[in-house]
Amino acid sequence: MSIMTHASNNAASTAILGGGCFWCIEAVFEELEGVTKVESGYSGGKIANPTYREVCSGLTGHAEVVRIYFDSEVISFKEILTVFFSVHDPTTLNRQGADVGTQYRSVIFYQNESQKKDAEEIMSELKRQDVFNSQIVTELSPAGDFYVAEAYHQNYFENNPDQPYCQVVINPKMTKFRKQFKEKLK
Repeated sequence: MSIMTHASNNAASTAILGGGCFWCIEAVFEELEGVTKVESGYSGGKIANPTYREVCSGLTGHAEVVRIYFDSEVISFKEILTVFFSVHDPTTLNRQGADVGTQYRSVIFYQNESQKKDAEEIMSELKRQDVFNSQIVTELSPAGDFYVAEAYHQNYFENNPDQPYCQVVINPKMTKFRKQFKEKLK
């Protein structure tokens, strides 16, 4: 994929993205140059302050997401999205691997019209380049409330590297990411 662009002059920015289990997405963005902080959490649902158990039920409407704080003088929102689309499957509806349910949907919660436009452009370009074998089903929705997940979900991969899920699911994603974006790592 050659969609990387130069960062604009917006300074501190945030992105809210869901691409399956938030542990996987968080681990990737923690290592990306220009990212200053990543928080795992929940967004897009219908109740306030949901718990992990409530979100996992699939009944709240929330997605597991990450809120990425980044310096747009170092990395652009489009570059964030380029990484995002390379580390999850945006063609599977409400599913990433063995994780199934609306809480695992591929989603971009845009914070302004510029982010919406950038996301539409990236998705159009991926389609034009025929990057994926199936249609992109990533939801594009305005950002609403973001709820920070419980403390044990934060920095999960870093804090639990020997946990089986980390070994079997996250490690392969990290290996691929580190190889593909080695020039963009911290």
